[in-house]
Amino acid sequence: MKIVTRFAPSPTGYLHIGNIRTALYSWLFARKNNGKFILRIENTDLKRSKDIFIKNIIETLKWLKIDWDEGPYLQSQRLDRYNHMINIMLNNGNAYKCYCSKKKLEQNQFQQNIIKNNIRNCKCRNIKNTISSNKPYTVKLHISKNKHITFIDTIRGKITFQNNILEDFIIRRSNGIPTYNFCVVIDDWDMKITHVIRGEEHINNTPKQIHIINAIKALIPSYTHVSVITDTLGKKISKRDNNFNIIKYKENGYLPHAVLNYILRLGWSYNNKEIFSLEEMKKLFNLKNLNKSSSIFTIKKLNWLNKYYLNKLSEKDMLNYLKNFFNKKNIDINNGPKLKDLYKIFYNRCNTLNEISNLCIIFYKNPTYNKKLVIKKYLNNNTKIILYLFLKNINHIKIWSTKNIDYVLKKILSKLNVNFKEIAMTIRLAITGIENTPPINNILYLMGKKKIIYHIKNAISFIKFNNS
Repeated sequence: MKIVTRFAPSPTGYLHIGNIRTALYSWLFARKNNGKFILRIENTDLKRSKDIFIKNIIETLKWLKIDWDEGPYLQSQRLDRYNHMINIMLNNGNAYKCYCSKKKLEQNQFQQNIIKNNIRNCKCRNIKNTISSNKPYTVKLHISKNKHITFIDTIRGKITFQNNILEDFIIRRSNGIPTYNFCVVIDDWDMKITHVIRGEEHINNTPKQIHIINAIKALIPSYTHVSVITDTLGKKISKRDNNFNIIKYKENGYLPHAVLNYILRLGWSYNNKEIFSLEEMKKLFNLKNLNKSSSIFTIKKLNWLNKYYLNKLSEKDMLNYLKNFFNKKNIDINNGPKLKDLYKIFYNRCNTLNEISNLCIIFYKNPTYNKKLVIKKYLNNNTKIILYLFLKNINHIKIWSTKNIDYVLKKILSKLNVNFKEIAMTIRLAITGIENTPPINNILYLMGKKKIIYHIKNAISFIKFNNS
């Protein structure tokens, strides 16, 4: 049997961590077993589905290098196929037309919540489909009187649903659009899906889908329902929370392999191994090592992984990224130190490419000062003397070197009898506008004497204007 898996997101929001984990697990399982991986877009919810989200799905998968063998198939382009199958089911008695109004259906639902044994009390069930009517109708599945539906979940084992808690359900709405559960079954059948890997929120959909599978006499695929992912407060992540939008991680300077490695470990483990190459993922991944308990997303762990992969980036790749970053920002990198020199002091200090880029910017742009933070802490009348002394002393430096810069800093330290942190932070804020940078002597050396003098003079003017 050739293994065939699929990733079938609905384009009603941006892909988040949970979506990508489903895609990754399905993709890895297919790749490990020399199978096929299919991309399917489930967009029958016409009101909420948007092209921008379809674009996001494709862009995100390509960025993560999760490639597909077939697709993307759009459910909206398969409506004729769904309706053809529904007509067959109407003709053979596996489905029927329901003329009940929405109000009537709501009343029935209320009664069914009270009278559990009378759950299939829709009178339309016994009306012959040959009866013509101009009234709008839905199409419902005619559920057989079997006692229960049982299936084996890879993670949870045997799961059983009693039929007396499941009413005949709609497979086509009154607007002519088939429902999610029906389309999924027909798609999986046509595409010969052998293994369905999805979130545990779909467990309750499974008995409905198996009823449809039985009605069309198709084979039941193997089901794997992976556990939920929560934030640190225990709240389940969703596409409505833009903090977990995968493309945001790309924009914030995370590497695709770091993201994949992190997502892989959210619910799956292999001994105590933390770092996996892409080839190792394909070779080692299996469904048996999936965890039943929920997983917690923590940005701290993702940052740790991303920093690991950043340190593995070649100097060439890092410099190419920085050049592209500055081009997008319209920053002239010729007006400052060589990027190669910046790379040497920054590459192992940051968690993301964005952090590296933002630190590098300080060498090419004039600093901006946060008045509340800067004036209160460092750039004020009390620290102005530090800037005056520093400006006076660096004017006398003939050879610009870290050794001579260190000498000036120590001279000021001795003269003012203050701690080094106060001197370093005052100068750092004056020339960069930010609090956290690599060692101050490195910053001063790379920025150059001319630009340092310019920034220090501006900082002194800033203090005079805001403390007058």
